[in-house]
Order: sequence, then structure tokens, then C-alpha cells
Amino acid sequence: MSRIYSLAYLGSHRCSPAEAIRVAAQTGYHFVGLRLWPNAPGAQQQHLLNQPEALRETLAAQRDTGVGVFDLEIIRIGDNFDPHSWDALYNVGAALKAKAILVAGDDDNEARLTENYARLCEVMKPFGMTADLEFMPWTAVKDAKSALRIMRNAGMPTNAGILVDALHFGRSTTTLDDIRAIPRELLHYAQICDAQAGLQFTTEQMIHTARCERLLPGDGTIDLQGLFAALPSDLPISVEVVNLGREAVTSVQDWAAECLAKSRPFTE
Repeated sequence: MSRIYSLAYLGSHRCSPAEAIRVAAQTGYHFVGLRLWPNAPGAQQQHLLNQPEALRETLAAQRDTGVGVFDLEIIRIGDNFDPHSWDALYNVGAALKAKAILVAGDDDNEARLTENYARLCEVMKPFGMTADLEFMPWTAVKDAKSALRIMRNAGMPTNAGILVDALHFGRSTTTLDDIRAIPRELLHYAQICDAQAGLQFTTEQMIHTARCERLLPGDGTIDLQGLFAALPSDLPISVEVVNLGREAVTSVQDWAAECLAKSRPFTE
């Protein structure tokens, strides 16, 4: 069965949204992921919100290439969460026909986090996107079991989702049985990359790897074969490999193509 592949934001972070779409088209991807909201104040992002000309260019690139937008980043649920803070993101997502918004959980009060996640799902419903909660070992949602517990306690909203990133699978207590326990209706896509697996890393080391130094699939020790065998065979794959050292001497096009080529043996 042929896979659907998306070029994640971290694989094309050097590009504007329109440029990312054209790179994806040139290198064999069906979709892109865009980071239109920074993952931390002042952090890197792609600029599209409240920029009508950039939105027109992006929509034109979609029409010209047939490449869609799969997911948008990022909503972080903290203790003072208001789902309407991201109204501009929902509106642009609807215009781009995006399928999902990536969500991170930053509130250590799980009951409140769960309530706010349910509120987010309700607010997002009219925009046609899923709210995919990504477990990350340095956040309040540290593993797949935690993410699934939140889904169930939130009442399993129809647009709820769990995002499995190979990096966080390899560096959390998540097992293959935990992955297999995630109901199919909660899985909309998964992210692939590689790294050294294990639980010995500090928070700073984990964040650095995630944002700056992921490895190409096959170059690390994460059980990618087992992970993608445990996930549904038709699940779309977001290729999320950022490596600032390698990218410094590689064009965006060549990097995107290599990342996809190295991913396919584990997903097909």
C-alpha cells in the first residue's frame, strides 16, 4: 500500500510556506507541514497569519503543484489556556484546507489540561481540522499512555488525535504495546526521524536533538521498523528531520529528497 508523505516544517524550516510547497512538489511529497505559530516566544516560524499577500502566494503554490497542507504548528496548552487565542490559525488552516493542528501539553494539572483540550477540540470543529496531541517526554504529556488517558477523559472528541513522533517514542517510556493500544480513530499521521534511543538524556539534550540535531532514519538506534509495523500501514507519514549541521552544506531540495529516501525503507 502506498504511503502519503508530508514534508514537516522542521524539514523545510529554511522556506516560506509557498517555497516549502514547491520543494515538496519537486521532491516527491504529497503535503507539507507549516509552523505558523512559534513553539516559544520569539522562536522561528513561517509568516502567514495576517499576511494576505503571503497567503495568496501559498494558495497559488498549492494550486500550481497539487501539494496540500497537512498540519499546522503549534498550539501549546498551558495553565491559562484560551482556545480563542489561536483563532487566526484556525482561519488560515481552513483557507489552506489543512487537516490537523499539532498540540503540545504544558499544564502539569492533568485534569485542567484535559478540560482545556476538550475545549480546544470543540472550538476547532467548525474549521475541519483535528487537534493532534503530541506526547513529548519533557512536557506534561510524557508518553503515549498519558496522551491516551487525556483523550479518554476528554470524552474522545470526534476531532481528537494523538501524534506519534518516532523521536519521542524512542526517548520516552512508551512501548510498542502502548502504540498498538491507541485506537485507530485517534491516529491521523505520524512523524519519522531517528536519534540515539534511551531514557538517559536531560531535558536540555532532548530539546536540542528535537529542534536541531535529529538523524536520518537508519542512522540512530530508535526501533523504527517496530514502530511503523505497530502503526497502521496506511497512516500518513510526516518526515521530520532537522539537522542544522548537515543542512548547512545541503540545499533544501537535496535535504528533503534524502530525508524521504531514507524514510521509505521503514514505512513501505
